[in-house]
Amino acid sequence: MNSRARTGRPLLITDCDEVLLHMVTPFGEWLDQEHAIDFAMERPDFSAALTRRADSSTVAEEHIGPLLDAFFTTEMHRQTLVPHVQHALATIAELADIVVLTNLTDQFHAGRVAQLEAVGIRHRVQCNQGGKGRPVADLVAEYRPSATVFVDDLAQHHGSVARHAPEVWRLHMVAEPRIARHRAAAPDAHARIDDWAEALPWIVSRFA
Repeated sequence: MNSRARTGRPLLITDCDEVLLHMVTPFGEWLDQEHAIDFAMERPDFSAALTRRADSSTVAEEHIGPLLDAFFTTEMHRQTLVPHVQHALATIAELADIVVLTNLTDQFHAGRVAQLEAVGIRHRVQCNQGGKGRPVADLVAEYRPSATVFVDDLAQHHGSVARHAPEVWRLHMVAEPRIARHRAAAPDAHARIDDWAEALPWIVSRFA
């Protein structure tokens, strides 16, 4: 159990990619430079968004996972901080516990921790696969917070949290503008805010 669990403080559970760190832009740049693959960010998911320039063929879904694994194995250094996130997390940390719940396999845990620490984000990191509702419910049971806010860029995770931990406040955030403009607000989120400067007062007010 985390040493700060069961403090009764509020709890922020936040995703990482496209919430704390930009991911799709550096991933797209890497695909372009190293694999001659174009990434159409306006597409709703990866399964139809990657196209090989050599023959204009869509990258098969079974090849996308290995590409993502390769990116997270060697290219995490390409990822950059989302604007205003350092100030927002520093402010929140004075009031609440923070857990980064990231959908990566456990083999990438140490790399993700080191990546975040390198940019000044030093909070508990938990890897996950699949829906985030059950792990969020487990974290709430572990920390027993006075209030919890969950932040993620994917609508399906808000739906999962709504089912398994309905008492948790859910904020939909898509920090990459080129994706945000093509993605509708998650129906199971309480709010949609794509900028940490605007999200900070919303989160703090939920804690109050």
